[in-house]
Amino acid sequence: MARTTPDTTLAPPQVRAGEQPFHYPLKREFVEPDWRRLPGFREVSRQDWESALWQRKNTVKNLRELCEVFGSLIPESLVAGIERDQKERATMSLLIPPQMLNTMDENDLWNDPVRYYMLPAFEDRDPDWPSHPKAQRDSLHEADMWAVEGLTHRYPTKVLAEMLSTCPQYCGHCTRMDLVGNDVPQVEKHRFAVPQKDRYARILDYLRRTPQVRDVVVSGGDIANLPISVLETFVSALMDIPNIRDIRLATKGLMGIPQHFLQDDVVRGLERLAVKARERGVDLAVHTHVNHANQVTPLVARAVQKLLDLGYRDVRNQGVLLRGVNNRAETLLELCFTLLDHGKIMPYYFYQCDMIPGAEHWRLAVHEAQQLQHDIMGYLPGFATPRMVCDVPFVGKRWVNQIADYDREKGITYWTKNYRTGIEADDPQALTRRYEYYDPVYTLPESGQAWWRAQTRV
Repeated sequence: MARTTPDTTLAPPQVRAGEQPFHYPLKREFVEPDWRRLPGFREVSRQDWESALWQRKNTVKNLRELCEVFGSLIPESLVAGIERDQKERATMSLLIPPQMLNTMDENDLWNDPVRYYMLPAFEDRDPDWPSHPKAQRDSLHEADMWAVEGLTHRYPTKVLAEMLSTCPQYCGHCTRMDLVGNDVPQVEKHRFAVPQKDRYARILDYLRRTPQVRDVVVSGGDIANLPISVLETFVSALMDIPNIRDIRLATKGLMGIPQHFLQDDVVRGLERLAVKARERGVDLAVHTHVNHANQVTPLVARAVQKLLDLGYRDVRNQGVLLRGVNNRAETLLELCFTLLDHGKIMPYYFYQCDMIPGAEHWRLAVHEAQQLQHDIMGYLPGFATPRMVCDVPFVGKRWVNQIADYDREKGITYWTKNYRTGIEADDPQALTRRYEYYDPVYTLPESGQAWWRAQTRV
């Protein structure tokens, strides 16, 4: 029988790169925006710009200072809109570091995404529904779940330590708008009643007595506003508690004022914490909050790299889904790739904007978040594909596809949970009850909007 020679000719390739809804690699050049293009920063040296002290001293706190930065580049109509918003709608006072102002498009401030969420104008708000009828100051009931003042024990194994009530910058969509920042005409802020030192001691004592807690988020406010000696002392004490295995330091300041994390004394303190974490077998990570790719700059990347070099396990991003900022798949993907490729920051979560007063124009309906989750799948590595989550009152974080039911006409989603919060120890229905969350009214069909109008008249 004759032997045949196998055909080793390779078939021509059948697969080729096709047109995609999102194009990679990124096209935007990764450079620090030149702050000297802004009239108020024209004479600022690089040494000053990279100084945390200079950034804090020149943080914008009012409209006069804002106008000094942008000069004739800021439209008078926008100035008037921000002024009216501060008087009639805003839940947070103005506080924006130069670093963040420098990421705004000075030639189109009305439409700039960073301006849109950091400097809201009255015209930005929804005229009919500036707040949802179910909005609450503490929409997640964090204070209701304080085990001791400033320590929210909502999940079985995780707690949130609210260390202070200030930040380097104030965001209009802040979930802790009832506690954080200065009083504004619409909101008289709550204040911690227990002195700081005593609060910290009570938090640590509770954690020593509660061995089921293994994970502590150290937040506020923002840890970038804590003196490094105070932060180091507290976090070091957490590591001395045998049951604490994970510690997450939460700071939007890593993006808003990265200069803080490059200061010698801050670096030394953070390094000592990283060394102790390795010795104790504790995972120490940093969580930041970036909502748009324009906010990730080389200075931010430098601060992140410093943390990674010190031995921090990871730097992760927890953004918020905001209409007009990042509610398109293309915008989210550009942000995620910028975080990964340039910032070395892991995309982690994108939250639904919480149901606080004055947030309706930013909030997305749950079905919009579900669509965004669908539309970004397959582009990013699986480990770096962020989850779209809804922080449901009395429930906690849930993926947006975990709804039990959805009334699209009235914009009501129903959710279930598998654990009791700190205020449900004796509630026999906690694990069988359905919990509600609400879409923005303006996203509903007219019949749904009419239903809500009728509810508000009752």
